[in-house]
Amino acid sequence: MPTPAGTTSTGSTSTGSNPTGSASTGSNPTGSAPAGSAPTGTAPTGHRGPDLLVDRAEEDWTGDAVFFEYSAAVDPLAAGAISPVPVHRFPAELHHGGATRLIPLDLSGHLGVPGPATSPGLLASFLVIRPGDRLSTNPDATGELYYCLRGRGHTAVDRAWSPDRPAVIRWAPGDVVTLPAGCTCEHRADPDGPGADPGGALLYRVTDAPLLAYLGVTATAERFAPTRFDGRDTRERLAEVERHPDSSRRSRVSVLLANRATPQTLTVTHTLWAMAGVLPADRVQRPHRHQSVALDLITGCAPGCYSLIGSRLDDTGAIVDPVRVEWETAGAFVTPPGLWHSHHNESGRPAYLLPVQDAGLHTYLRSLDIRFSAGDA
Repeated sequence: MPTPAGTTSTGSTSTGSNPTGSASTGSNPTGSAPAGSAPTGTAPTGHRGPDLLVDRAEEDWTGDAVFFEYSAAVDPLAAGAISPVPVHRFPAELHHGGATRLIPLDLSGHLGVPGPATSPGLLASFLVIRPGDRLSTNPDATGELYYCLRGRGHTAVDRAWSPDRPAVIRWAPGDVVTLPAGCTCEHRADPDGPGADPGGALLYRVTDAPLLAYLGVTATAERFAPTRFDGRDTRERLAEVERHPDSSRRSRVSVLLANRATPQTLTVTHTLWAMAGVLPADRVQRPHRHQSVALDLITGCAPGCYSLIGSRLDDTGAIVDPVRVEWETAGAFVTPPGLWHSHHNESGRPAYLLPVQDAGLHTYLRSLDIRFSAGDA
């Protein structure tokens, strides 16, 4: 394989005086035991003779060492060594009809990472559960977040590190449920009864499983307990924020979901961040940016709502040459890290969204770097 431009490689591996890299076995240059003999270093059964002495091959461990001139590798994104997170829309039709199933929103091919993954560190999925059906999950993740888009049901949870404290969590539209590491779950949609949907249930889930896969680690402990955010409470808190006299001057009309176990990051889990927000009719949320990726779920909107996403602002604070992403109820899209984005509602009706980000991790690392356009906050 040719050496990349701007690099210097040590090339071959040095193994002391043995250039082949195989073990030397005295007078036997092939490194194999003589015919009819026992394995190297042992005497044949029933034969009294000298043992074969084995020299140890010495490895200097420089074979994978590579050197780059600084300007050739300081920005792997610009150099094309790693791919950017794309702006990508996942339409609601992905989960229309069909049997009970889990639908990963997989961009691993775009990202060049092991899949499935929606961003380098997060995986979003839709869970379609037909009436009376069950769907099992057991991700290798430090946490999971679920949002109920449609239907009612419950999740039975077995906890690897709290086996004496299993949980049964009921959910309904608007509820958010967060689960810690080590949870084996069985999700079931109510087949009938008050609030049951004849089409079953639709859940949206985000985990940090791709982050663990990249690090080559597995979760070893719970960092928080199973938690449910009641959708009715969320809507009431959001309505309070919207009624506040200053709401029209605020950059976002929203409530952040947090957990008592995250007093430093003030986030929904120690790695995930989630916000329940409303974009009032005929309003624009001006541009802002952050280093976390956003997996945006639209929980309710009429046609005429959209986001603009781009890398630069002009002198007025507007995004230059933006990509436009149309909103759709029960659809989702990816807002890449570091890009400016604004939200627009020209529908004449309020629109609702639930962005989930890896901002819990970024906040802990002190790398979130959230910024607003001039005059916004």
